[in-house]
Amino acid sequence: MNQFQLLDYVIFGIYAIVIVSVGLWVSRTKKGREKTTEDYFLAGKALPWWAIGASLIAANISAEQIIGMSGSGFKIGLAMASYEWMAAITLIIVAKYFLPIFIKQGLYTIPEFIEKRFNTNLKTILAVFWIALFIFVNLTSVLFLGAKALDTIMGNGTGDTIMWFIVGLAFFAAAYSLWGGLSAVAWTDVIQVSLLVLGGLITTIIALHHVTPEGGMGAGLSHVYNVAGEKFHMILKKDNPEYFNVPGIAILIGGLWIANLYYWGFNQYIIQRALAAKSLREAQRGLAFAAFLKLIIPFIAVIPGIIAFVMFTQDTEGAGSIFSGIEGANNDHAYPWLIGRFVPVGLKGLVVAALAAAIVSSLASMLNSTATIFTMDIYKPYIAKSAGNKQLVNVGRITVLLALVVACFVAPALGSIEQMFQYIQEYTGLVSPGILAVFLMGLFWKKTNTRGAIAGVLSSIPVAIALKIPSIVVRVLTKKLATGGFSTEAAAAIQQKIENFAGYELPFLDQMMYTCIITIVVILGVSLASGKGDDNPKAIPLLKETFSTGKAFNICAYIIMIILAVLYTVFW
Repeated sequence: MNQFQLLDYVIFGIYAIVIVSVGLWVSRTKKGREKTTEDYFLAGKALPWWAIGASLIAANISAEQIIGMSGSGFKIGLAMASYEWMAAITLIIVAKYFLPIFIKQGLYTIPEFIEKRFNTNLKTILAVFWIALFIFVNLTSVLFLGAKALDTIMGNGTGDTIMWFIVGLAFFAAAYSLWGGLSAVAWTDVIQVSLLVLGGLITTIIALHHVTPEGGMGAGLSHVYNVAGEKFHMILKKDNPEYFNVPGIAILIGGLWIANLYYWGFNQYIIQRALAAKSLREAQRGLAFAAFLKLIIPFIAVIPGIIAFVMFTQDTEGAGSIFSGIEGANNDHAYPWLIGRFVPVGLKGLVVAALAAAIVSSLASMLNSTATIFTMDIYKPYIAKSAGNKQLVNVGRITVLLALVVACFVAPALGSIEQMFQYIQEYTGLVSPGILAVFLMGLFWKKTNTRGAIAGVLSSIPVAIALKIPSIVVRVLTKKLATGGFSTEAAAAIQQKIENFAGYELPFLDQMMYTCIITIVVILGVSLASGKGDDNPKAIPLLKETFSTGKAFNICAYIIMIILAVLYTVFW
């Protein structure tokens, strides 16, 4: 493997210095002026549309996206692009129908909306849940996958230096985000996302050049399509082994809407950028810009995984033996291996800087949002109601440090998980449908009350687990059968149980859809029964002018829908 050289380290070092310097510079305050909570947590509500859009994508595209989606591209193919392409239209929906309400409410955090619409207890429950989710799932997975990739490219690839890279990434993210808050995160994200797109394009182009002996991008793309044409289409048939990961038409009309609406509409570290906009119009334009960027992500994240798969099947450059010799997450090894093997000295430093940008920008975003929720939704109302700006900002900074320390200790315990991106989506999906149902009903149905919302949240997790039981049983029994040592009769009995439970398995995206529908029914029933059919006093007034949008946003929305129609026509 072509290891890092001095020039690569120099380029990577320049990137790190520039990011930290810019982050500290933009987060400065005027002499004699105290940094307020609005400055620290909402960037002074001064972000323009292009900074919002870039920061949204930088926060979204992390190690789990670049490395995880390339790994899923290796195993599944371009069907994974639906996560990105459907996200584009979801961003348009969020901008038009959710943002106007959030910004009018003057929110700092998403749990704050729950307090205004329902009550403080439910807000606190969800605030604690989100803090735990950010620290123990999001931060840890990004740290682990990022460190694993850097170990493969810059280290010896054995995993001996993963812990060092975890600590290094954590320190890097804290270096500017801890002091500067959202201002530092958002403005550096403009640089990070530019570098991310450039690095991704470089990796894809170079990989295409090497996938065939003839060389050249056109020849490489043609070769990849000829060898692995099935990976450039949707998964529609249930006999496809990957159907349960990407269940065809169902994801376009069902489960993927649940995952996307939750993530883009009610995820604090995503929506916080829009809450920090100069105005509603700027926020909406920012989300439209992010939607355009989402359309190109599959070409820099999924395609490299398909290229690596072709090299693996044809043993190009010894890829067959290399992938077969890697224990654990074979698929997620695809992207780092392409960089380490094919990207030349100098450019490698730039590409790895782009990968680090994806990792660090996401870490910084999650840290800032964790601090925002803890400070504004837990510390201020329960611990120090009269705390001033300086005290609250300092508490936010301390929260960033503590969250990082905990995540650094937990991250190595993740070990090797096949298709990390899919794993995160699947297990976040146990709780996200219920939360989404509460928000949707709270926003758009005036009769929704607190009892209905609490009943919905509490019932959603048991429902999700019940729907998942057949899949869990099949996995456990299959793993047990693979260990061997059973008599013929015992093995046959286990196999029969597997087949019986397999008949009731549901793709996890379908599980999310059914969980959300059932939760909505629970909320509706309890609200009608306890509220006697009356509108809730805390209901959101929905006026026609609330959802009006500007000409620029409308044009962007139509263009995005046309592009999506073309993409799905070509890659159906």
